[in-house]
Amino acid sequence: MITAGIDVGSISAKAAIVRDGEVLTTCVMMTGYNARHAGREVFERALTQSGLTAADVEKIVATGYGRNSLDFAGRVVTEITCHAAGACFLDPQIRSIIDIGGQDSKAIVLDNGKVKDFAMNDKCAAGTGRFLEVMARALQVDLDAFGELSLAADKAAPISSLCTVFAESEIISLIAKGERRANIIAGIHASIGARVVAMARRIGVRAPVMMTGGVAKNIGVVKALEEKLGTELRVSQQAQLTGAIGAALIAATA
Repeated sequence: MITAGIDVGSISAKAAIVRDGEVLTTCVMMTGYNARHAGREVFERALTQSGLTAADVEKIVATGYGRNSLDFAGRVVTEITCHAAGACFLDPQIRSIIDIGGQDSKAIVLDNGKVKDFAMNDKCAAGTGRFLEVMARALQVDLDAFGELSLAADKAAPISSLCTVFAESEIISLIAKGERRANIIAGIHASIGARVVAMARRIGVRAPVMMTGGVAKNIGVVKALEEKLGTELRVSQQAQLTGAIGAALIAATA
């Protein structure tokens, strides 16, 4: 059986094609302004990469914030369920997940591979990929360089506000005072770490913990979370694709 999972997030759209429990191909692209178009396009690109056609795919599950716009999918499933399925596929040992995406962050506790409890921040940009984007613009730094730059910090500049707008004002003040850019970025990561870990602790996150979502590519955020959480995070090379892979696997069991 060949199935597909499509995860349309606020920043990026991801697709995974699975055959009999094996990931055949994956694809990532920017979502842009049209979630439906992005979902269709990332699916078509994945098909091209795999040498398949849409007719070869028996079932499609859509997930992510744009899931309800994908009228060609046979079923929609929440990101929490899909990330749980994908994470357990990537590492069957994990017991908890921290997922930081473009517009929200989540903490998930598992019990035998199933979602036992979760907490979610979807009302505020702080602690999300959008927060990092705004901070990167304020610092005039490429977001992809954020993680490595923070490793050069000799201290984390204190950023007290958890509001994106006020935090940006704090950063502008720190720049005016001559604070090192690396220290400011380390402070941003520490702020995210504190917020997300506080949320995770409310539901009793326990090790081993996997980090999923696009922000998992930022080594600075990973290290800040590890420091606040007091445990090492497991980060797969396919962290950004976890939801899409989970959706494809769920499609095979539906």
